[in-house]
Parts: sequence; structure tokens; C-alpha cells
Amino acid sequence: MKGSLSVAAVQPPCVALDVVANARTHAKAIRTARARLVVFPELSLTWYELDAPPVATDDPALRAIVDACAETGSVALVGAPIEEGGARFIAAFRVDGDGVTVAYRKSHLGGDELNRFQDGDGPTVLDVDGWRVGLGICKDTGVAEHTTGTAALGVDLYAAGLVHLPEELEEQDARGERIAAACSSYVAFASFAGATGGGYDATAGESTIWSPDGRMIARAGAAAGEIARAELVTR
Repeated sequence: MKGSLSVAAVQPPCVALDVVANARTHAKAIRTARARLVVFPELSLTWYELDAPPVATDDPALRAIVDACAETGSVALVGAPIEEGGARFIAAFRVDGDGVTVAYRKSHLGGDELNRFQDGDGPTVLDVDGWRVGLGICKDTGVAEHTTGTAALGVDLYAAGLVHLPEELEEQDARGERIAAACSSYVAFASFAGATGGGYDATAGESTIWSPDGRMIARAGAAAGEIARAELVTR
């Protein structure tokens, strides 16, 4: 039997295109969260800057996050643009004390993303201490096909990094509730707070964790730096 899983959805105060500074901010957030799984927003290492250079898994700046994960025993899901085989993707890194790997590539793109990035391979699952964690990034969370495909993987938790406008908060919440129902799982959304790139002078924040029955069990406020944290238990 798997044990409980502590999860934090964080909204760090990042800066444009500065991976070194943002990695340090991520490391600080991980130490503050004190959770086994820490989820960050979409493209959190670069801001939502679609022209940001790709970030490699062996970028020395990421050492700060690796060290923080080693110290706390955390696994972090960190947003970054990547390049593989000449194609660019919006990705989520899996970071722990052993290093950095690519955990997921965004499957459903929108807006100017379509001119800059390729679609990922679709639903996937990540194992964290026996917990099956389905992954999504922003628009994925609103695509029924992606939710259905993730549910078919038998997930215990659906985790996603987001960038939404403040006026899209109602839709952000509706997606979390729909995914919880479709997957019969917990849901953790890490949503950017404050300004970011791509014309977002303000973002929604209010990162949230839902129970499998759609109840909010943890919620951050609208300000950058806030964290939603919960202890998830097996059903």
C-alpha cells in the first residue's frame, strides 16, 4: 500500500528570461513548500516568454533546484521550453536530488504557441512513491481527449502548470473539478500569479488542489509567492 503524498502547487515570483534567477527562486519555493511533490506553473523557468531560448536538462543553473530537492527529498515539476531534434516543445521537467529529466511535453497548443512549438506525445504518467501522477500543461486541461486519455492511465493525481488571466479563474476552477470527476483523482493546478510574458500584465494565481470528489482542499491567493499545500491520502 502506498502512503500519503504531500503536494504543493506554487506560484513563484519569476522574472523574464533569467533562468539563473528563476532557478534560485524555484529552489527557495521548494524549501518553503516542504512537500514531496512540488508543482510549478507553465514555463516557470523563463516566464511565459514564447521566444525564450530552450533550457537544457544539464543547464548549470538547474543545480540550485536539484540541490533544493536533495535537501528536502522533493520531486519538482518545473516548466521550461526545450529543444529536441530541432523541434521545440513546452515541457515539464522532473527534478529531484539525482538530476533533471523531461517528464512531459505539452500536447495541445494555442495562439502563438502554434508558430513556435510542436505538439507533445499525449497523456503520460509519472510514478512518485507508487502514486500515479498524470501530467498536463495549461490548454491540455481544457481538452476532453487529453483528460480521457489521462484517466485511462489510472492516475491517482493529475498535476498541471498553468498561465491564465484573472478573468479566466472561473474556467480554471471548472477544469479542475471536471478533471477530478473524469479521473476520479486528486488534481493540483499551479497557476502563475502576477505579471508574466506573452502580454499577461496580470495572471490568475489561486493555485488549487482538489480532492477526487471535486472539493477544494487547498488554495493559494492571487499574489506571487503563495503556495497551496495538501497531504493526499489513499482511497
